[in-house]
Amino acid sequence: MEQGRERGTPGTGPDGAETTAPRPAHRPAGRLRRGLLAALVAAAVAVPLAGAAGPQAPAPPPARLAPPAVAGLDATYAAHRANAAEAARTAADHGYRDRAAVERALARTQLLYFDGRGAGLVTEVLGDLAHADRVAVLVPGSDTGIDTYDRFRATALALHQRLTREAPAGVRTAVVAWLGYETPGTVSPSVATTGRAEEAAPELRAFVGDLRSVAAPRARVSLLCHSYGSVVCARAAAGLDVDDLVFLGSPGTGADTAAGLRTRARVWAARGAGDWVEHVPHLDAALFGTTVGFGTDPVSEEYGARVFAAGDGGHSDYFTPGSLSLATLTRIVLGHTQEVTR
Repeated sequence: MEQGRERGTPGTGPDGAETTAPRPAHRPAGRLRRGLLAALVAAAVAVPLAGAAGPQAPAPPPARLAPPAVAGLDATYAAHRANAAEAARTAADHGYRDRAAVERALARTQLLYFDGRGAGLVTEVLGDLAHADRVAVLVPGSDTGIDTYDRFRATALALHQRLTREAPAGVRTAVVAWLGYETPGTVSPSVATTGRAEEAAPELRAFVGDLRSVAAPRARVSLLCHSYGSVVCARAAAGLDVDDLVFLGSPGTGADTAAGLRTRARVWAARGAGDWVEHVPHLDAALFGTTVGFGTDPVSEEYGARVFAAGDGGHSDYFTPGSLSLATLTRIVLGHTQEVTR
């Protein structure tokens, strides 16, 4: 990190002019930084019991299929729907009625992937992916799993509906809700480290590769990454074949600058005026083989992203129907970037 100039205390030189005597640089800032970092490390290490998971519903293993292809897309959807229906029956038989209800609903959707084991993994498609000219992939943040999937699906549905209304004539759109990794709990040691993101990044890279083999050849792909999902996207960004990379309510990405992501994509960032993530310390440190904290604020000038206005919403409001942020995300996905308010 670049060091600032030394600060001094007033004095008097031989000619009577005021001078400054050097003193150690940034002592108050250094103490503050160390204090914030200590608090962050403490939160990452000392809170695991608060986020301990309870018993999880049993489920069958996922369907074993070849990577999706245009010719077999309907068969892929059908196989994962059948697996979700089986998982729902298993969950119901063991008394997990809420989980069973979510899985029964998923068994009626277009599933590119489903795994009901543990917290669960889901990749759902809204729209005609094989013929879409504009594709948005949503990557969620903490506390997202099958049990809370309805909340995540609502964001994808809101974006899909707006895209459908605003797409120019002849432009087809699709939205993919990618719950392709085990998200950290909001109150857990993993939420303050890059560990889950590093595990998830290869899965996201592989998924984008599969997506490119299914979507229209010249489809524009936008990756919309919320909260901890922005850490996942940043870890996967280098060389990723996407056109736009959007960080929403990000605690940091683990990269010092947008250029450090080594992506050809346009890099965007936004934070609502009511988003509590503004108060997360933007620090990082190596700890036990991983990194605690996520570094530079993506909406800061030094990060170098294209920052856009997100309105007054809070941390979970970026896809709220009628919101400024949803309107802007729609423009980005459609490629109307000249209309984005920055």
